[in-house]
This record gives sequence, structure tokens and C-alpha cells, in this order.
Amino acid sequence: MELTKIRNWSDEELKVEGAKASEQLFRIRFQAKLGQNDGVKKLRELRKDIARIKTVARERSLNIRGAEAVAVSAAPIKKAKKSKKEAK
Repeated sequence: MELTKIRNWSDEELKVEGAKASEQLFRIRFQAKLGQNDGVKKLRELRKDIARIKTVARERSLNIRGAEAVAVSAAPIKKAKKSKKEAK
């Protein structure tokens, strides 16, 4: 899944999709233990999707996405010191 798609989900959708992905991950791991190694690529994909979902949920709980732009713009701008050659 793309991160932009995940960011557009509501909080409830994040919870539901996270639970679905976790369930799928459990099933694929179980199948791998039984010797069915068909889902190695899907396993990696699911782990990354779960991490993305958890990251977006955590960002929302900390209000990071909105605060990030404010913190950058509120920083004072420092003037660079001129060297002796530039001053002349």
C-alpha cells in the first residue's frame, strides 16, 4: 500500500486495516512453519504495511504532521557572517 492512501484513511479504518493485516501476517507465518513457503514476498509486504499503518496512527496521536510545518517556519533566520573578502 502507498503511504498517501493510508494517510487518507480515518482512525477507524486504520484500526480495521491494521487488524486485517496482522491476521494475514499470522496466517502466512503459520503456513511458513508448516513448510508452505509461497508467501515470502507477501510476508515482507505485510510487515511493511503494518509498520506504515502504526506509524500514521502514532503521528496522529502525537499531532506530528501539523506541528512539523509550524516548527520549521517558527525558527529564526540567522544571517551568515560575511568573510573579509566579501566585506570589501
